[in-house]
Amino acid sequence: MEQYELDAVRAVTTRPAKEYRTVTVDPVTPVIGAEVSGVDLSKELSDDQLAELKQAFLDHHVLVFRGQELTDEDHKRFAGHFGELRPVNPPPVDADPYVLEISTGAEADNVAGNGWHADGTADAEPSLGSMLHITRVPEPGSGGDTLFANMHLAYEMLSPTMRELLDGLTAIHDGLVAFQGYTPPEGYVIPKSEHPLVVRHPETDRRILYVNKAYTARIPQLSPDESRALLDLLCALPAQRPLLSCRIRWTPNTLVFWDNRCVQHHATYDYHPHTRYGRRVAINGGPLKG
Repeated sequence: MEQYELDAVRAVTTRPAKEYRTVTVDPVTPVIGAEVSGVDLSKELSDDQLAELKQAFLDHHVLVFRGQELTDEDHKRFAGHFGELRPVNPPPVDADPYVLEISTGAEADNVAGNGWHADGTADAEPSLGSMLHITRVPEPGSGGDTLFANMHLAYEMLSPTMRELLDGLTAIHDGLVAFQGYTPPEGYVIPKSEHPLVVRHPETDRRILYVNKAYTARIPQLSPDESRALLDLLCALPAQRPLLSCRIRWTPNTLVFWDNRCVQHHATYDYHPHTRYGRRVAINGGPLKG
């Protein structure tokens, strides 16, 4: 690695570890993800527990809670501590408007999220994050892991010259990009928004490389060829730099909470013809600022 890349990684990995009194937080990798234990999400949490979970979320970006038997009301109550719940779009028929079923049957030839992306970045105000509770996993050894990448570090590992270029650009995020080869669901309003190419986290002020292959269509300040070449380079970073990511192996009744502002994820579909089932609750975010 170049010296500026090493410096970026060391700045993350040498930060003093936080001490927690009411929960146990074990990092998955030095740069992203943590397993949280000592908490039952089906019960009301204390103010101290919530404060420590919110700090762990900002520090690790992805939190993993195992062995959680939750009702939809438990799930929504926990999510509500982090912000206003985000309705499912398009809304489900005769079902809870805030709970999205994530179901893969034996006949599926692909699954949503099978590629690096952040959720709904074509929206004017993308979500703060999502809580996915998986209750049925593929048979042991059949795959189904989810990868999560730290997009703070993706930005920080770029050369100073590249960071300076990106800081002055924006990008068009188009909901149609995600549906290439597919028909959008009935009633789905196709969103399109322009966001800074580099945004600042609203709670930590750290910069984030804010592009992803599923939604980012073009950089309007560049020619079409220049835009495509730069987006191809930037969107490939999570796949090309394993250092940015952690791999979460699902077990029954695992809940994973990720920060959709600074994390991309990849739901690997490597378990055909096995099945998987879970339910997701998302949390509203705010406008993105550079």
